[in-house]
Amino acid sequence: MGQTLKCVSPIDGTVYAERETMDRDAVAALAARMRQAQSGWAARPLQERVDLVMAGVAAIGAMNDEIVPELAHMMGRPVRYGGEFGGFEERASHMADIASEALADIQVGEDDSFKRAIKRVPHGLVFVVAPWNYPYMTAINTVAPALIAGNAVMLKHATQTLLVGERMAAAFHAAGVPEGVFQNAFLDHDTTSALIAENTFDFINFTGSVGGGQAMERAAAGTFTGLGLELGGKDPGYVMEDADLDAAVDTLIDGAMFNSGQCCCGIERIYVHESLFDAFVDKAVTIVRGYKLGNPLDSETTLGPMANVRFADLVRAQISEAVAQGATAHIDTFVEDDGGAYISPQILSNVTHDMRVMREESFGPVVGIMKVSGDEEAIALMNDSNFGLTASLWTRDIDRAVRVGDQIETGTVFMNRADYLDPGLCWTGCKNTGRGGGLSVIGYHNLTRPKSYHLKKVTS
Repeated sequence: MGQTLKCVSPIDGTVYAERETMDRDAVAALAARMRQAQSGWAARPLQERVDLVMAGVAAIGAMNDEIVPELAHMMGRPVRYGGEFGGFEERASHMADIASEALADIQVGEDDSFKRAIKRVPHGLVFVVAPWNYPYMTAINTVAPALIAGNAVMLKHATQTLLVGERMAAAFHAAGVPEGVFQNAFLDHDTTSALIAENTFDFINFTGSVGGGQAMERAAAGTFTGLGLELGGKDPGYVMEDADLDAAVDTLIDGAMFNSGQCCCGIERIYVHESLFDAFVDKAVTIVRGYKLGNPLDSETTLGPMANVRFADLVRAQISEAVAQGATAHIDTFVEDDGGAYISPQILSNVTHDMRVMREESFGPVVGIMKVSGDEEAIALMNDSNFGLTASLWTRDIDRAVRVGDQIETGTVFMNRADYLDPGLCWTGCKNTGRGGGLSVIGYHNLTRPKSYHLKKVTS
């Protein structure tokens, strides 16, 4: 008998949804059926696959009025923000638009004797393990291009957002994507690891914690299964002396606090040139004091609960430790802070890299702000991290941003923006943030394998 997966709502601590996990034999049989269906799917014309995937995307859009409050119940994001369909559709649409070019044969050359080309062919069965913080957008990053490229896709979602994969599968099936090539699966960790170890999948994309990524690598060891991993982050912002101060404060603080700080590329530490430091902190404090913490189903709420009490407990512990070590906390406890999932946002100054809050992932509504003397010090501090997803640079000088960006150990460098995923660019990281790359042309390359054709012509 399988386990029962329970989504506990951060709104009130009650069980919002539950599903039974599939046993190992049942999932193995499902995977075998998907492998059989995949070849027929890959043989369909590319444009047909594109059209069916985009019809599935539209079907999700038609559910948005139901999805938005459902997300609030499952992971706490306020309904006022309208869900994820904008980014979900933007990413899928871009991948659909570039599919023909990204998947086109590479013509190496042809003469009287030979024709040579490199094709992009699907891996086969792709396993997508998606996180709870942006459950639709993170899933579509891989689901859409994997299906468009001709793969079959098995999707496993985090228990915290238990219903998302089920909704996606239902929408895509209703739009005409064959059930055999796209399935949602409810799996426990042991079954997941066993399936990976048995070489059930041809490619795995995992978004989650560093520990989760390590478990994936251990399970896949010796199988030669390709892995795409997006793991932890501690993304920095750097405000130079020539920055547009108001724009920098507005964007970086929103990047730190939106979704209760539970963003893959959220801002977790900010370095500000000494000439702007005091003004930056004052403006940041004013913004955060204006937030309304509360029930995410209330349209007035701007900051909902964290997805789980244990996540909030980690953030509180980091803040308490930092204050005990000399940090200054600028935000008084909100009256709505219940000591559980509802947690007050916090801005810390007088922080150092000896503090956990500046070195370990927080993934919550807290940000530390440090004063720096210039580029050299800022670069050293930004690189003083085990993570490397994005960095946000604030200056009016593009050349300077490029020079600084070239020295920062991250997958993406932003200038005068933050906390955004451009589907035309490769979404990637370094260090403990992971390996691989999603979206863009490179995303298609990672979801296919090259196959070379060296064809000798018969000339007599």
